[in-house]
Amino acid sequence: MKIIRDLEAAKSLLLGHSTAEFAEALPVVKQRIREIFDEDISPDEAVRRILTEVRTRGDHALLDLGRKIDGMGLAQLEVTKGEIAESYKKVDKDLVSALQLAAERVHTFHLTQKQKLGLDFVEKGLGFLVGALERVGIYIPGGRAYYPSTVLMTAIPAKVAGVPEVIIATPPAPDGTVPAPTLVAADIAKVSRVFKVGGAQAIAALAYGTKSIPKVDKICGPGNIFVTLAKKQVYGTVAIDGLHGPTETVIIADDSANPVFCAADLLAQAEHDEMASAILITPSPRLADEVSEEVKRQLAKLERRIVAKQSLEQNGAIVVVTNIDEAIQLVNLYAPEHLCLMIKDARSYLSRIRHAGGIFIGTPEALGDYTAGPSHVMPTGRTARFSSPLSVLDFLKISILIDLSDKDLKSLGPATATIARAEGLIAHAVSIEKRLEQLGKGGVGE
Repeated sequence: MKIIRDLEAAKSLLLGHSTAEFAEALPVVKQRIREIFDEDISPDEAVRRILTEVRTRGDHALLDLGRKIDGMGLAQLEVTKGEIAESYKKVDKDLVSALQLAAERVHTFHLTQKQKLGLDFVEKGLGFLVGALERVGIYIPGGRAYYPSTVLMTAIPAKVAGVPEVIIATPPAPDGTVPAPTLVAADIAKVSRVFKVGGAQAIAALAYGTKSIPKVDKICGPGNIFVTLAKKQVYGTVAIDGLHGPTETVIIADDSANPVFCAADLLAQAEHDEMASAILITPSPRLADEVSEEVKRQLAKLERRIVAKQSLEQNGAIVVVTNIDEAIQLVNLYAPEHLCLMIKDARSYLSRIRHAGGIFIGTPEALGDYTAGPSHVMPTGRTARFSSPLSVLDFLKISILIDLSDKDLKSLGPATATIARAEGLIAHAVSIEKRLEQLGKGGVGE
């Protein structure tokens, strides 16, 4: 891994790190668009065309795009209850048990979060009424890989929030089926329906609705560049949880850290894909050198070493700083998805960390990916500066309650009418003044 010893160079690296815009320029993305559309168009335009197709032609467009984009000649879009029941026979019992354990912990964490929030209140005639969204669509990446953990991390918070209907869209495997572990996870999470459709066309179907796939109120979950752009374009028609880009981890480590653990955690991040970012920041030149060497040793034995190697070469780095203060300065600048603290007295620094999706104190980030409890769907691409990890809050909405008395009307009415007249909204003022007049006669406001 490259070692950076200059603070300004480190800042430049972090501010210019891989983003969705970089993904749009990748040769593989341009080539894929050329194969599908027989011309060179931007990813934005490609997605716009797909959205229009699905919006106007519904299921027919989904089936046609499935054949054109994925080579899938599907007979039906929805996974049957029988297929879900059969999936348990295809999944190792240890994996089923592991998914059940993870589901229990995710459920417990988010139920506790919901109970602690206590958002409902009415005080002096004013308050919040909190309710769950009616129908949520969750995108689960798939195709050649499968991610049952993401099913649990997205669907369970929605169910805990009280969403009555949770729908999953996921690309089918090359044989036209949804991988059995994904279906088992969907069943454990009590998902309502599962559809075999991926990419921008899945986002379009969830946003606009088709004969087979109902329109949802919000779309959640990570995906590739086309999914991300589609979520961006349908926002406003539906809500979205965020725009998820390449995954990121920053480790702050000092002399007390174990270089073997540091290297292992960096590689755990790098193996996601070529655009993943794995960065170590340390005030210890010795640790920097040891981790760099340890990464080489562990990388040679890694099954996904080609992917991890490319990720580290393109986006990885070890940054040597003067002290922990400089390390935190870089973290707040970068606002990483994951921040791992492998330093003495780590908790004493928490109040100074302003921007990070998830903070791990001596805990391997992989534990958070699967079984810790909080959702692993977190903000990327510096969006941790203004957004949060997925939680029950993503599936709740608030109605303001105003139930003021005649006494309040007498107190607030004159000022209300004055402001309304100043803004030229005379009918607003009159609506108040008529009630005040009635109250002055001893009547009751209506």
